[in-house]
Amino acid sequence: MVFIRRVRTASGATAVQVVEYRQGRQQIVEHVGSAHTEAELGVLMARAQDLLAPLGQAAFDLGVEPSPLLKPLVPAPTSPALWSAPAQAVVRGTAGRVVSTGSGVLYDALAQVFTQLGFTAGTTEAFRDLVIARIVEPTSILDVGRVLTDLGRVAPSEKTLRRTLERCAAGKWREQIAAACFTHALASGDVSLCLYDVTTLYFEAEKEDDLRKVGFSKERRVDPQIVVGLLVDRHGFPLEIGCFEGNTAETTTLLPIVTAFAQRHEIADLVIVADAGMLSAKNLRELDEAGQHFIVGSRSVKAPLDLASHFRWHGDAFTDGQVIDTLTPKTARTSENDVLVKNEPVWDAQEHPGSWRAVWAYSRKRAVRDNITLTLQENKARAVIAGEKASRTPRFVSVKGSDRSLDEASLARARRLVGLKGYVTNLPATRMSAAEVISSYHDLWNVEQSFRLSKTDLAARPMFVRNRDTIEAHLTLVMTALAVVRETQKRTGLGIKTIVRRLRPLRSATIAINGATQTFPPTIDPDRQVILEAITHVPLTH
Repeated sequence: MVFIRRVRTASGATAVQVVEYRQGRQQIVEHVGSAHTEAELGVLMARAQDLLAPLGQAAFDLGVEPSPLLKPLVPAPTSPALWSAPAQAVVRGTAGRVVSTGSGVLYDALAQVFTQLGFTAGTTEAFRDLVIARIVEPTSILDVGRVLTDLGRVAPSEKTLRRTLERCAAGKWREQIAAACFTHALASGDVSLCLYDVTTLYFEAEKEDDLRKVGFSKERRVDPQIVVGLLVDRHGFPLEIGCFEGNTAETTTLLPIVTAFAQRHEIADLVIVADAGMLSAKNLRELDEAGQHFIVGSRSVKAPLDLASHFRWHGDAFTDGQVIDTLTPKTARTSENDVLVKNEPVWDAQEHPGSWRAVWAYSRKRAVRDNITLTLQENKARAVIAGEKASRTPRFVSVKGSDRSLDEASLARARRLVGLKGYVTNLPATRMSAAEVISSYHDLWNVEQSFRLSKTDLAARPMFVRNRDTIEAHLTLVMTALAVVRETQKRTGLGIKTIVRRLRPLRSATIAINGATQTFPPTIDPDRQVILEAITHVPLTH
């Protein structure tokens, strides 16, 4: 015979064990755990019951005598919809059973952030559920109910969740979310400088359509995809997201998103920071004509022309941290930098209409890294020339007819430029120094991190939805989740995976006694208490 035994320990806790009678003696089959509170005891007893189920044991009496809850776990906010309804009174002295357990503390904390960011206006409770479920455990819409149930929620039906996505697209909820994001970013910082980048999200599908198309993929995938542009503030908080056909050139995505953002919020003087992939003459000209400013990365191939006067007067020797503020031609046919003049010109929009301002910086650390890369490329080129390695024609290989040779001139030019990084802008030195230009560009890691969060922690890809409306709704969902994640991480200083891992085990237990129920909160240790208070900005009690 197998049964459950409760034993009082020396520390005052209650140990829960699965015990078997063997030859007239009790032998422990499984030590389930030790409980210090009635809620923990209920959870352990429920777990023990699950262990007995395969053995065909009958239901048993838990014998739990709960104490009344003196204070709520978290003070109720102004919106009662975010929190569970008050528990009913309990009749003491009666055996009870565990009705359910759930990580309601984690859900409520994230719901607080959702509300404080202003996302409840114009959306629904089901949308909030979808956002929080994606943060806690990204999964398909068919599995969202399981995640929400584990979080202590009454999960909406699949039909309700799908209808929510349809309403999201039809009701233009993204515009409302974007407006709330802008308001929050404006209140907490500066939105005059924004970061922009693009990525691709692929689909588990074989056929293309009007939106999902095979295009350039950095991961060399051949699946149908879409191109997604993301605009964030300098801290990585999302402000705008846009969706384009999968075969769209990345450079063409910048202007539509930036223009829509600037017009919506009536920003006349915006600074956009983007990497070298956005460096096209058309992009820069149109941004400048629209009255916006930009800082973009420059390609190293432009260095010899931009730094021609420096090479003439100073050679190719640089010191670590050296910065050269000069000009770069808007087109290859224009040159306003006179190499016969020793001092670099100070860029002026009126004085140099055919040029942009260019800032070049040298780093010894970057030079070491660049030299290693060039050496690997040279070795690969030599191996291909020698026939030791089959490959497409790599860098530094010159082809004449059927003959291949090492392009030593190109290799020498590349060695000359190691350690240099260029930045192109239309911001005059009187408004932003060279050091500030470089620092602002380096903030791009924030938008790259936001993309990584979206792709990994929030599982934005692969996508399983099909039509454009549901794809747009999915991106709205991801953008909202990203905003909640970014704000939560900012408040705590912890990664979202760490937060979920620390808080999800805090499970409340709902116990039924004589037809009435009482929900018992988990015991919150001081370390987790600090995390929760940081997230909610509300002191917690238990």
